[in-house]
Amino acid sequence: MSDNLSTTVRPAPSRPSGRLSPRARALLACGVVAGPIYVLVGLTEALTRRGFDLAHDDLSLLSNGPLGWIHISLFVLTGVLVVLGAVGMAEALGGLRATRAPALIGVFGAGLVGAGVFVADPMGSFPPGTPPGRPAHVSLHGTGHFVTAALGFLGLLIACALFARHFRRDHERGLAGYSAGTGVVFLTAFVGIASGSTATPVVIGFWIGVILAFTWLSVVCARLRRGDVRN
Repeated sequence: MSDNLSTTVRPAPSRPSGRLSPRARALLACGVVAGPIYVLVGLTEALTRRGFDLAHDDLSLLSNGPLGWIHISLFVLTGVLVVLGAVGMAEALGGLRATRAPALIGVFGAGLVGAGVFVADPMGSFPPGTPPGRPAHVSLHGTGHFVTAALGFLGLLIACALFARHFRRDHERGLAGYSAGTGVVFLTAFVGIASGSTATPVVIGFWIGVILAFTWLSVVCARLRRGDVRN
């Protein structure tokens, strides 16, 4: 009886390369494209929206103004793609312990959706007509934006740490270092932008952190999709 019980709670065995289901491969493809879509559309908005200063304005401010619906939709679309990618990660890795990191990637995706639902407060003269500097009072939407984004970013940071341990255990030193480094850089970038500073190094540093994090997500999803990562 005890032998049977121990058998039923063992993690699922590793999948042989190339044995992922079409569903899992499609879900992982969502995780691969999420970052490029967010970065390319976000950069296009930042470079074309009147009054937006790429070197000083937080990207989330693009959710304001007559064209704010574009960035709100981008947040929601990217978040949904990340959540779908996380489901694909869980299916590709299998096993109770292995699914913890994908679940945290799902938290990151949910945080992006929340950041779209709760719009950041206008500030720093954007959109045009907004007084310079930070708002005197933070709205409920502004608070919701910060909290949901922060929770999502926390999920991403922990997922980076878990994947770093996973890759190190499997002697994938390059991916382990990449995962750990991504977490450290993104944490530093988020702390900088959360301080409220609009200094160019802080804002550009956050851009770098966002691009690095989304690139890492694309790389991991692509590796899982090829069956290169063991559970």
